[in-house]
Amino acid sequence: MNETKTNRTRVVTLRLTMGEYERITTNFKTTTCRKLSDYMRYVLLEKKLTVFKRNKSMDDFMAELILLRNELNAIGNNYNQVVKKLHLLQTIPEFKTWFFINESAKESLVKKVDEIKLRINQFSDKWSQE
Repeated sequence: MNETKTNRTRVVTLRLTMGEYERITTNFKTTTCRKLSDYMRYVLLEKKLTVFKRNKSMDDFMAELILLRNELNAIGNNYNQVVKKLHLLQTIPEFKTWFFINESAKESLVKKVDEIKLRINQFSDKWSQE
């Protein structure tokens, strides 16, 4: 934590055409740099720079998978809440019967949801490594 911070006191002005500026900003957006000045410093000083190559269709696919995962979590949570509520209503025979009949359906639903979540996580891991 006792890093010495060097103040940057020198200013360099550079004029670019609109096309050159757009090219620089496009390349900047594919990196991990948060500021354009950081990106330009890395390029000018020939430092190592991390660049992301992204596939737009895969980004859209991942967004859909994330929404699906969130919906599946919500469905599973809602189902568990219903079943817990039914556990409390043991005095009414109809609910008790319904509960026992649907217990296997609950188990298969939870199993399927877990399989889908696992598959989504596998896609996510594979995609983020590329």
